Amino acid sequence: MYISPEEFKPIAEKLTGSTPTANYEEEELPPDPSEETLTIEARFQPLLPESMTKSKDGFLGVSRLALSGLRNWTTAASPSAVFAARHFRPFLPPQGHVELGEPWWIIPSELSVFTGYLSNNRFYPPPPKGKEVIIHRLLSMFHPRPFVKTRFAPQGAVACLTAISDFYYTVMFRIHAEFQLSEPPDFPFWFSPGQFTGHVVLSKDATHVRDFRLFVPNHRSLNVDMEWLYGASESSNMEVDIGYIPQMELEALGPSVPSVILDEDGNLIDSRLPSGEPLQFVFEEIQWQQELSWEEAARRLEVAMYPFKKVTYLPFTEAFDQAKAKNKLVHSILLWGALDDQSC
Repeated sequence: MYISPEEFKPIAEKLTGSTPTANYEEEELPPDPSEETLTIEARFQPLLPESMTKSKDGFLGVSRLALSGLRNWTTAASPSAVFAARHFRPFLPPQGHVELGEPWWIIPSELSVFTGYLSNNRFYPPPPKGKEVIIHRLLSMFHPRPFVKTRFAPQGAVACLTAISDFYYTVMFRIHAEFQLSEPPDFPFWFSPGQFTGHVVLSKDATHVRDFRLFVPNHRSLNVDMEWLYGASESSNMEVDIGYIPQMELEALGPSVPSVILDEDGNLIDSRLPSGEPLQFVFEEIQWQQELSWEEAARRLEVAMYPFKKVTYLPFTEAFDQAKAKNKLVHSILLWGALDDQSC
C-alpha cells in the first residue's frame, strides 16, 4: 500500500492542476533555420466496439466509466506535425551495421520472460530519453500518453536496412509501444496495438528525409490488446479483451525541404513564386545498389523480437505436406492468438 515519489508527482500535479507542459525536444542541436523539415499526417479510425471478443454486442456488462477513455478517443491528438529531418537520426544504423537485414535495437528491450513485467497501475509515461524522444513524439500524434516501452516483453524498437544507395538508406522498423487512455481519478486502461511497423528513407547524414510511414498492421481480424483495472492497486481485478482498429497510421506528406532558401551569395530567396504558389522542389531518383524485400525484412525483425521464430511454424494444412515429404511427425499447437503479435 504505497507509491513511489515518481508515481506520486504526476498524480499530484494532475489533481492540483499544475501539470507542467512536457517538452521532450532533443538536447543535441539548437534549431537551425536552414535545416530541412517535413510534415507528417496522422490517420486514425477508432477501435470497432463490435470487434471486442468478449462484448460482441458492444461492451455488454462492462462499466461505461471503465471504457470512457476508449470511447472518447475518436480522433488523432495531432492531425499533423512538423519535424526536422535531423529528428530521425536515431533511425540510422549504428556504426558497423550496414548489412541488409541485420537487425539492431533502436530502443533495447529491458525485459524478458524471466524478469516479469512493469506496473499496470500507472497513468503517465516516464520522460523519454535519447532515441526514445522521436518515437514518443511520433506516437503522441495519436494520443498524449504513449509508453514507448510496453509493460511486458518483448518491448522496445528494432530496425534493419532494406535498401542502400551511395547517399541514402531505407530503414524498416518494428516498435512495441502502448497507450494509457485514463487519468485519475479513473482506473488505468491500457491500449496495446499488436505492433507498429513502417519505414523511413533518409540520407546517411540525416539531413534529408525522402519518405516516412508508420502504422499498425490491420491484416489480422484482431490487432489490439486492452486491459483495464477495477481498483487502485496491483492486486485489483483486471479485465482483458482484444479488438480491431482499422487505421492507425503516420505518413510524411512529402520529402523534407529547406525551411529557408538561400542563393549562392547567402541571400534569402522568396519561397513563393510571383503567382503566390510555393516553389516546387525536384528530387533526384535514388539509385539503390542493394535491396531486401519487405517480407524478408519483416521476418528478420520478428526473429529479433521473438527468438522462437527461428523455428519455422507452418499453417495446419502445409505442416502435413512438409511432414510427409521429410518423414517427420507433426507437433500441433492450438492457440487463442498469435504468439508473434503483442495484441495476443
